[in-house]
Amino acid sequence: MKNLPIGIQSFSKLRTNSNDYLYVDKTRHIYNMVSEGNVYFLSRPRRFGKSLLVSAMNELFNGNKDIFEGLYIYDKWDWTKKNPVIRLDFGARANKTPQDLTISLSDFLNFEASDNGIRLESSKLPDKFGELITKLHLSTGEKVVVLIDEYDKPIIDNMSQLEVAESNKRLLHDFYQVLKAEDDHLRFVFMTGVSKFAGLSVFSALNNINDITIDAKYAAICGYTQEELESVFSEHIKAAAKVFGYSQKNLMDTIRSRYDGYSWDGEITVYNPFSTLLFFDKRVFDSYWFATGTPTFLIDMIKNRNQVTDILEPQEVGKNFFKSADVGDMDDLSLLFQTGYLTIKSKKRGIDNIYTLGMPNLEVREAFLENLLSSYSKYPAGKVPILRDKMQAQIRNSDEQGLEQSFRLLYAYIPYLLKIENEKYYQSMFLVMLALLGFDIYGEMLTNAGRIDAVLRLSDFVVISEFKYSAEKSLEEMTQAAIEQIIDKKYYERFLDKTIIMLGVAFNGKDVKCKMEKLKIK
Repeated sequence: MKNLPIGIQSFSKLRTNSNDYLYVDKTRHIYNMVSEGNVYFLSRPRRFGKSLLVSAMNELFNGNKDIFEGLYIYDKWDWTKKNPVIRLDFGARANKTPQDLTISLSDFLNFEASDNGIRLESSKLPDKFGELITKLHLSTGEKVVVLIDEYDKPIIDNMSQLEVAESNKRLLHDFYQVLKAEDDHLRFVFMTGVSKFAGLSVFSALNNINDITIDAKYAAICGYTQEELESVFSEHIKAAAKVFGYSQKNLMDTIRSRYDGYSWDGEITVYNPFSTLLFFDKRVFDSYWFATGTPTFLIDMIKNRNQVTDILEPQEVGKNFFKSADVGDMDDLSLLFQTGYLTIKSKKRGIDNIYTLGMPNLEVREAFLENLLSSYSKYPAGKVPILRDKMQAQIRNSDEQGLEQSFRLLYAYIPYLLKIENEKYYQSMFLVMLALLGFDIYGEMLTNAGRIDAVLRLSDFVVISEFKYSAEKSLEEMTQAAIEQIIDKKYYERFLDKTIIMLGVAFNGKDVKCKMEKLKIK
């Protein structure tokens, strides 16, 4: 079997014959870009293959023909021409202060100039960048290619210190402005990042930039399609199926449910390359991608704002949703989408396309919800799967006492000093727990008679839930009132084709009571 390219971001290393690594050919997309335009921006989450893509472009414009043999682009490229390439990876640049960033970029430009036998006379950073581009073109006779990886890292890394993030943004604005001024000297510009920030000249000044983030033609430019996975990794699939004792079909169904599901056009889905490679290497189903950078600030943001429905329910957005956002003023959905915790599940075409967002797969859903639940109650994330299985059985069996005990266990981990007198807090924690059980959650569903607190769906039954909170009323009184509200307002009418369980949950401080009844229609 060929080696798995885990952690390899160097295209030349990956394609050297002696290393014998697998490669999913993405050069068709590169060829299309270079043939159709010259200034591109691509946003994808971390560890999705952006750096490898940039590395491949670097080797292509440098004319390293041999390492492209057997790939789509090999017999379509003019190998007689080479272009000078400025490849700038912001992942390797210091950025904790604007001063650090300035020094790091200046050192980079000086090194590039020296490496190409050029002497820079400018002292200001933007002027240096422009001078390097111009002199590279004049000294070689070929227009320059600029490849910028993680263009937004100096901003993203400092989101918890907005003053630094804003200062870095202003610095980058002036730096990127050079690309417009030097257009006559440029053949091709390609930039990658996680987020698209307003106020950067790359978007405001380069009005010819083509943002291909949600372009259907480039939906599979990063990640693995089903066809690519089955053809390139066929031997690893067979080996893993043997280890698990699964048929190849059953194994693929499981892999698909955990690591597929990312989409940027609502139609083509791709596998997370990082998690997929590590699964084939370790042959253990785990949350590999999530574990590389648990988004603590996102989890805290959702908990503090009690916005759990953003991740539990499908969210519809228009095309303006994908436009650039201001630093420090990005809404929850935008952050979740750009960081890879939400993806495009479907698209309705029209004058203004409507996109439905949702979590991509089980890896993201389970890991995110387990950490979110632990954030609410400080219950250890590692113990959540055990509690999850227990609570699912309790709901299926209408075990009121068991469910109450499980909730009390969760509430026991709420910090003692945290004063919670808010029904929404308990409701959110309850919804997160039930989402982990495998339910499809629909919070605050509107009916013609009122608003249901939550509807929980499995394939064979529905749980209609009402939550009550009071510091004065008894738990028994509140649970009974919750059940009566479901019946009186006929919240069940749209679900009569399924088995219906009514669930009333009452909170009083950290005490809780549950009442469950199967609906009987007279």
